[in-house]
Amino acid sequence: MAPSSYFLLAVVLALVTCQGGNASDPSPLQDFCVADKHSPVKVNGFVCKDPMAVNADDFFKAVNLDKPKNTKDSKVGSIVTLINAMELPGLNTLGISLARIDYAPLGENPPHTHPCATEILTVLEGTLYVGFVTSNPNNTLFAKVLNKGDVFVFPQGLIHFQFNPIHDKPAVAIAGLSSQNPGAITIANAVFGSKPPISDDVLAKAFQVEKGTIDWLQAQFWEDNHN
Repeated sequence: MAPSSYFLLAVVLALVTCQGGNASDPSPLQDFCVADKHSPVKVNGFVCKDPMAVNADDFFKAVNLDKPKNTKDSKVGSIVTLINAMELPGLNTLGISLARIDYAPLGENPPHTHPCATEILTVLEGTLYVGFVTSNPNNTLFAKVLNKGDVFVFPQGLIHFQFNPIHDKPAVAIAGLSSQNPGAITIANAVFGSKPPISDDVLAKAFQVEKGTIDWLQAQFWEDNHN
């Protein structure tokens, strides 16, 4: 193989490697890019604040993540407190965010996906039944009961859930996510609570039920459990 061919192969391999590594957020090109949320310029993420105007407070937020959240008013019995680039400007371009999830007894973080992030979850208190489902055609469920100190990973984009099976004790978990804005699509909310609603003919066919069942589901209040 000619030297030029070796060079071309090396370039192609480098590009493939870089693209594979950037399956989620792209890598930063400078030390930091604190989000300038007041800029009129629209980009994928946020425009960088002038580095000379950056200070330590851009990387800090007092959110009392050590304090339990009130889950009593949540229909699903959970509250997600997410710290992303919208909440903490210093996270912009760094490809990471954090969430605390509080679960009431028998509460759950219902089936949902993060289109932009893989999630790693650690149980701080209590017990959780967690799992994710693989994509078509197999739709395999991988599920596990976690106790305090256990860790579980939910691959990017796959439907997953957490449920507190204990009837008299709450649970708490911390999750790390591989994007400054992981996104969240709660399946029931998206399917039955979309605005405007999806045609009941479409959903009745998809779920193989009567249209009256779909109409009843669409009439419910689909709550967002994000704080």
